[in-house]
Amino acid sequence: MKSLFSQLLDQPSRLIFILCALLCLTPVISSPIALVLGFTLASLGLVPSQWDIGALTKKLLAYSIIGLGFGIELETAISVSLDNLGLILGSIIFTLILGTLLTRLLKLDHKLGHMIAAGTAICGGSAIAAVSPAIKADSQQTALALATVFVLNSVALFLFPALGHLLEMSQYHFGVWSAIAIHDTSSVVGAASAYGDEALVTATTIKLARALWIVPLALISAMVFGGNKRRVSVPLFIVFYCVAIAIAHYLPQGQVAYEAIFMLSKRVLVLCLFLIGAGITLRKMRQAGAKPMILGLLLWVAIGVGSLLYIIHFS
Repeated sequence: MKSLFSQLLDQPSRLIFILCALLCLTPVISSPIALVLGFTLASLGLVPSQWDIGALTKKLLAYSIIGLGFGIELETAISVSLDNLGLILGSIIFTLILGTLLTRLLKLDHKLGHMIAAGTAICGGSAIAAVSPAIKADSQQTALALATVFVLNSVALFLFPALGHLLEMSQYHFGVWSAIAIHDTSSVVGAASAYGDEALVTATTIKLARALWIVPLALISAMVFGGNKRRVSVPLFIVFYCVAIAIAHYLPQGQVAYEAIFMLSKRVLVLCLFLIGAGITLRKMRQAGAKPMILGLLLWVAIGVGSLLYIIHFS
């Protein structure tokens, strides 16, 4: 049992953490600032250790993605997904093949390399979480893959909007690019939201269409690595996201409520990025090591540059 003194020391940190979290629900804090704010609190030891921040983040992120579905038109979702189907499939296949080759070249553990490639190819932590049990990866391999993608994902939140403005990309093209080249859905939506509403709608639609490929990838991974095909599952938030789009389309009477849910979801997403930042520590960043980070970086640069060139010349 903790001493009374320790409990008293915990109270200020809890208060500061809660106040910062509430501040992220206001327009004052942007997505990148929320991430930095969370990381700063983690570095100063002001994140309450008793709270399961990871579990809370996962739930809030799922709810915010579902809420964003109420602000996306069905026709837009279908047309954007179909128009970019070739890019989605091509980028996934290219990344997985390149990841396999680089894993062998770097003499990296095959399961670790495959999870990093899967996280880069589809949707970061969600893909790694789905593939990990399918290939019977151990906790250390999974942690290293997550840490590698996590670090690069955080960088993307700052880097991509800046590059988008530098290259004078349209909101549509930036939405497509961020959905293909950024790992996690949280950072995709965060970066696109900072760029504009059209970029947000495009990026969210393409990213979640891309995320549907988690299931076939996990099944194929299980067969290749001799893993467990029964432990493959569909992320439910994607299903409910599609349901939200359908509700907004077929029941237009609730448009005012849908707009309110959409705006609230955007703010909750910023809160999620704050919580993600609160989970980043220097120990986790060091834990990733050199070879996994080199693999992750090479794959990220390849898919980022490759998709950008495709969008510029063919989109």
